[in-house]
Amino acid sequence: MPSKRASLAANIGCGVLAGVAGTAVMTAFQKFVEMPITDRGDSYAPADFAERVLPVHPSSPEDRKGLNYVTHFSLGGMWGTAYGIAATAGLSGQKAVHTVFATVYTADTLVNVALGLYQPTKWSKQDWIIDLVETYVQAQATGAVFDRFLDPARPA
Repeated sequence: MPSKRASLAANIGCGVLAGVAGTAVMTAFQKFVEMPITDRGDSYAPADFAERVLPVHPSSPEDRKGLNYVTHFSLGGMWGTAYGIAATAGLSGQKAVHTVFATVYTADTLVNVALGLYQPTKWSKQDWIIDLVETYVQAQATGAVFDRFLDPARPA
């Protein structure tokens, strides 16, 4: 019996939802695991990105925090989009997670460097570890949510 294949649109839609869920997992990991260990404060990298590429300029700290969260979860949805595209190409599980992680992490870093937002050559070892681990947590959670709960090709 041939395996069921979902459309690109169905995979992307489910991928976006999985990416938002993966971002929630990453955010919980940051707040309850990494930040208490490292004593690092909140990052506003998502807001910095939004302010650089969109005509938005929050007028208060509360508005900037809101922009940060909206951008953070929107970018997570984009990671999920990449996972949905990988699923359409026939990838799943760890192969999909690692392919999406390597591709999107590299592209994200290069875009942020090109925009003048990141200077990874000046990051400490701890900065690199935090960035890689948290992003990997997000990628793993996105893949797990998609594959276990949202994959439109999954048998009912």
